[in-house]
Amino acid sequence: MSKRDYYDVLGVSRQADAAEIKSAYRKLAIKYHPDKNPDDPTAEEKFKEAAEAYEVLSDPEKRARYDQFGHAGTSSNFGGGAGMNMEDIFSQFGDIFGSGSPFESFFGGGRSSRGGRRVPKGTNLRIKVKLTLEEIAKGVEKKIKVNKQVVCRTCNGTGAKDKSSYHTCRTCGGSGSVRRVTNTILGQMQTTSTCPTCNGEGIEISAKCTTCRGEGLVRGEETISINIPAGVSEGMQLSMSGKGNAAPRDGVPGDLIILIEEIPHATLKRDGNNVIYDLYVNFVDAALGTSVEVPTIDGKAKIKIEPGTQGGKILRLKGKGIPEVNSYHKGDQLIYVNIWTPKALSPEERELLEKLRNSPNFKPQPGKSEKSFFDRIKEYFE
Repeated sequence: MSKRDYYDVLGVSRQADAAEIKSAYRKLAIKYHPDKNPDDPTAEEKFKEAAEAYEVLSDPEKRARYDQFGHAGTSSNFGGGAGMNMEDIFSQFGDIFGSGSPFESFFGGGRSSRGGRRVPKGTNLRIKVKLTLEEIAKGVEKKIKVNKQVVCRTCNGTGAKDKSSYHTCRTCGGSGSVRRVTNTILGQMQTTSTCPTCNGEGIEISAKCTTCRGEGLVRGEETISINIPAGVSEGMQLSMSGKGNAAPRDGVPGDLIILIEEIPHATLKRDGNNVIYDLYVNFVDAALGTSVEVPTIDGKAKIKIEPGTQGGKILRLKGKGIPEVNSYHKGDQLIYVNIWTPKALSPEERELLEKLRNSPNFKPQPGKSEKSFFDRIKEYFE
């Protein structure tokens, strides 16, 4: 299968300068990075294709040969870039994305490098934090004790017994990778692979630390202060960079993933950013009107029940709900009015109600009935 034109691969013209070529490759590398497209089998091939095109077009000498001879000018006979593997590709990222770039931190993992060597990466930790409705409404700072891997204090994370036991790898010279040149019928072919002696870290340990047994890490406990913003909800995940498990040998710590759980409130219910409260009033108070206290997130609030209030009416306390995350907008508190009817009556109460039974005001009047409960809900949201 013939290779595509390198300029077409990167989507640039033949007159493109170095900056345009670099920018085009950067966009394609992010788009087709294998870690970002785990379910797309074609992504890695497109990723490699873009890297191969960039390797040639970013080098003035290789680009000149390619412009004159085409793909034949990039073969091993010309000292070109044939046979690139994933290690070669990732070694370009220091120039393209910069050390410690957002690209590197986004994809994370064991491919991060310093000076070409592999840098250890700590694993992520997941914890659950339970919050009350009041804490969710106002935001809260939680101090949580987390059991995790921490750097060994005996060896300061090196994993070595002492300084003399910790030295540069003799196989790769500290680079973390080894290059091999193989003679083929087409000429010499150069390949790069992870150093088998140091596993890509560039360091050898001749005598292990007795505390951590050479791991550079031990189990420990750390108290972490977590600032949780107002408005979070059940199942939401927050992330704290670098607060996960530590990494040995001056590596990059993992992240702490915080899963939010809501503790049910005794009297209030949450509906999105609104808070719901079921208010029960007897039919006398509903008929005559009254004032009652209702619980809110901020304490108690006094509300007025108008005379003739019907069951199913919805009252609103504006701005007494839950704020949106990172926003000034707040929901409301909705109060659903329920008419409570006594189940047991004294003889005097029964006699009084019998007298009222036949009163015109105690009989439903056709054509003058109140709107249904669902109509009121619809009206509220319109």
